[in-house]
Amino acid sequence: MLRILDRHVLREWLKVFAIVTAACIGLLMLQILYDAYPDMRSFGASQRQMLLYFLVRAPASLSIVIPIAVLVSLLYALGQLHRHNEITAMRAAGISLWRVTGGIWVVAGGLSVLLFYLNATVIPWSVEQARILWDNMRFSHQAAVAGSGDEVGLVYNVTYDNRVEGRLWMIPRFSEYSHRAFGVHLAFLDKERREVRRITAAEGYWDEVDRKWVLMHGRETWFDPQTRDIVRTLAFERRELEGVRDDPMWMILLEKRPKDLSFFELQSIIEAPEMADNPRLPAYKVRYHSLLAGTFSCLIVAGLAIPFAVTGVRVNPAVGVSKSLGLFVLYYLFTTFGTLLGEQGALDARVAAWLPNVVGILVALWFSARAR
Repeated sequence: MLRILDRHVLREWLKVFAIVTAACIGLLMLQILYDAYPDMRSFGASQRQMLLYFLVRAPASLSIVIPIAVLVSLLYALGQLHRHNEITAMRAAGISLWRVTGGIWVVAGGLSVLLFYLNATVIPWSVEQARILWDNMRFSHQAAVAGSGDEVGLVYNVTYDNRVEGRLWMIPRFSEYSHRAFGVHLAFLDKERREVRRITAAEGYWDEVDRKWVLMHGRETWFDPQTRDIVRTLAFERRELEGVRDDPMWMILLEKRPKDLSFFELQSIIEAPEMADNPRLPAYKVRYHSLLAGTFSCLIVAGLAIPFAVTGVRVNPAVGVSKSLGLFVLYYLFTTFGTLLGEQGALDARVAAWLPNVVGILVALWFSARAR
């Protein structure tokens, strides 16, 4: 059961935390509105579509908003308590800083659990559904202008290397709307990565029902892998590729930046067997583990904010705030630097993602211990 002291400290903090959270979400939504509104207006989107898009997009920002709101609200709320000598009175009564802020640490831990839940459920849903809504608005506009589904949702220069089954795809143009491809080049490779067969086609499409490719107006060529000479060539009007189940939407997913993918999409990529030797795999792994490690950010910022908020006010209120913000910036830079090393393969993805958070927790605990 919470004591009067705990209720007072938590009440003063949580009301500021709620205000800061709402303000941060509002600012992010204004930024998204500034970036997205001109495009949505050009798409001819209705007000209902715009509103739905922003409502669906909003939860995706919570992983950024919550840690920042914890930091800013703690600096302000605890700074106010210390400025009014309430913290001084509590400590003069023999109550340790750990006890004064015990409720805050519990709530910060709860927010970390909440972040983990959001990263595993709500935020992936928000990222994926917002992308679907955006694509639907874009496709509708392009279909009305072009009049042909093949010109809608075009993605250029799609490439995919299925190293497990030895297939290399090169598709100059692919329509996400009609699932039709134009100028298809498909190379079949042996275990030594030598080309043994090649299929080129003017166009083709992905049959989602039977999950197979159908190519049209093309030619199939066989090679001698030793000499690379042409052994046989055969033209065709229509060819169904039995056993070739390389989903084009999967190929396009791999073309996206790791930070634009949801937690579930990242998980599916790093667990895919054909990605084992892919040079881009470390970037996906780092992003995936960064989302997991980021759930501890609330505890880290609490550990950085609390000691400086209650010790830097006597001389100048800005002293403790500036020190705390400075350490937070260093933590962010350290995280960014670790991410770059992980993406380049210089560090293991798990180490690159978790090391900044482990160091941040240790630094926060050290400053908290000194402030007691």
